[in-house]
Amino acid sequence: MRTSIATVCLSGTLASKLHACASAGFDGVEIFEPDLVAAPESPEEIRALAGRLGLTLDLYQPLRDVEGVDEEQFAAVLRRAEAKFALMRRLGMDLVLCCSNVSTATIDDDDVSAAQLRRLGELAQRYGVRIAYEALAWGRFVSDYRRAWEIVRRAGHPAVGMCLDSFHILSRGYDPVGIERIPGDRIFFVQLADAPLLSLDVLSWSRHHRLFPGEGGFDLVGFTGHVLRAGYRGPLSLEVFNDTFRQTDVEATARHARRSLRWLEDGVARADDLGESASVAMLSDSAAPSGVDFVELKAEDASAVEAVLVAAGFTARGHHRTKPVALWTAGSARVVVNEQHARGLAPHLAAVGFEVDDADAMTRRADELLAPRVHRRTYAAEQRLDGAVAPDGTEVFWSQAPDAGEPDWVAEFEHGEEPVTGPIVGVDHVSLTQPWQVFDEATLFYTSMFGLHEESSTEVASPSGLVRSRVMASPDGRIRIPLNVAPPIIAQRGAQSGLPQHVAFACTDVVAVAQQARTRGLVLLRIPDNYYADLAARTDLPEERIALFRSLGIVYDRAGDAEYLQFYTSTIGQVFFEFVERCGGYDGYGAGNAPVRLTAQGVQDSHEAVRVGTPG
Repeated sequence: MRTSIATVCLSGTLASKLHACASAGFDGVEIFEPDLVAAPESPEEIRALAGRLGLTLDLYQPLRDVEGVDEEQFAAVLRRAEAKFALMRRLGMDLVLCCSNVSTATIDDDDVSAAQLRRLGELAQRYGVRIAYEALAWGRFVSDYRRAWEIVRRAGHPAVGMCLDSFHILSRGYDPVGIERIPGDRIFFVQLADAPLLSLDVLSWSRHHRLFPGEGGFDLVGFTGHVLRAGYRGPLSLEVFNDTFRQTDVEATARHARRSLRWLEDGVARADDLGESASVAMLSDSAAPSGVDFVELKAEDASAVEAVLVAAGFTARGHHRTKPVALWTAGSARVVVNEQHARGLAPHLAAVGFEVDDADAMTRRADELLAPRVHRRTYAAEQRLDGAVAPDGTEVFWSQAPDAGEPDWVAEFEHGEEPVTGPIVGVDHVSLTQPWQVFDEATLFYTSMFGLHEESSTEVASPSGLVRSRVMASPDGRIRIPLNVAPPIIAQRGAQSGLPQHVAFACTDVVAVAQQARTRGLVLLRIPDNYYADLAARTDLPEERIALFRSLGIVYDRAGDAEYLQFYTSTIGQVFFEFVERCGGYDGYGAGNAPVRLTAQGVQDSHEAVRVGTPG
């Protein structure tokens, strides 16, 4: 499968974009005209640079408003087009994108449009150029790819064919099945973009909110399958207008884009028996993780974190035999506390580990997806843990799930206590705060790498604005990763005072955990009395139960007969802990309690996070 990308997807100069695309492994690029106009290099220099980088120049775009016009206007179209065709000859390019008319069209007649495209094709042919006609979703008369194909068919010229753009087709709700009725050799080019499902005018939607495949709500696997079954064998190219991508690092965005196409190729290969001619390949098989192996917190001084773990009932399992790293466990929850290479760092969530059914296959999959790898020194007697760096910088590791008991790497920790059974049984979810510019990329990372899916999405009110939240989960719910984006005013404060990350531990008796923690001197996040007055008004909970919740800072949610109990520690550095109990099959996260928690965290001084020895 040949891959391409429009230069409009990326930040930087045209030359820097070409270097980034080549480095990311693209086969070719679309040249967006404004990028060339602003470039200091001549067309010949751009052509030579692409050649040295091993990139083909696949499509020049756009040539606008060419059809459905009167003769006087069309004469101007031909003059303009001839200048572009001459420019393309200098670039060594042979395909130009012609968009359906949006502004100058006055004649709503397919025969007129077809005749004008035919004349344009005759001119293009003299320069060795072909025309790929595209129905824009907001075209004045032509907005449907099926009508565009009818015009191309009537034009009847070998230099006039189709460009199919997934956004223009799927955003309008057009059925892509009709693509299979277009002869493959008449489809000259295919452009792909995903997008969130929004109620927005289609032009604004297109210009600002397109996404790479796997990040939105469009069925691009199905769309691409229709294109390939039609017989198209040209490049699959990304054309993504997105305000964020044009502000982010060009090298990182190009790798992100290439990863999205590899994910799409895998989906198409699994969904359709297209034959060898389609040249689509699956990624290495790896089922979604079966559980959380560990979470890792890192700090120059982790004593405050360890004090919380002691108070909560975790067992100190010892120190690593070669590194300044400690292990704490409760049930299947394993917390690695790392003080190595952490000078000047406040406590923060540095890594998460997953248990997988085939660690070697997971490693191959990561390499196929061009995931940036984690490099940590491992000695001969230690278990190797492969990992990748998520878009937000979190290190994500994977290891072979044990047949029974604890993973082998636990034995590397020495001089600790034996594990005990208690009410904390495992990790319920790991909540990660995302920089605004990588929110969608993070979705693709967890989807393509680990087979997680978007379980839910919501916005939560905080004192400083709305927090966007998207939960990525495994099909069986054993892995839950809420991804959160802070409001701009919080994000601008930086990591030290921004929206903290947190780990939620699953409990069989959250009241017992809270009582034990309070007895051992842990200061829990204080929930205001107003919350409990409201809880009494909106539920039929007994007064004594509400009083117990108030005394322990426990908040409550209900969905039908299912219940959710949760309490929080204060924030330590950039992280806090949550303890939850799910009753009766509750499957949410207590979203209604989040605004109360966010406000309480803003009120309570993080420096008072732990007061060991001072019972509350």
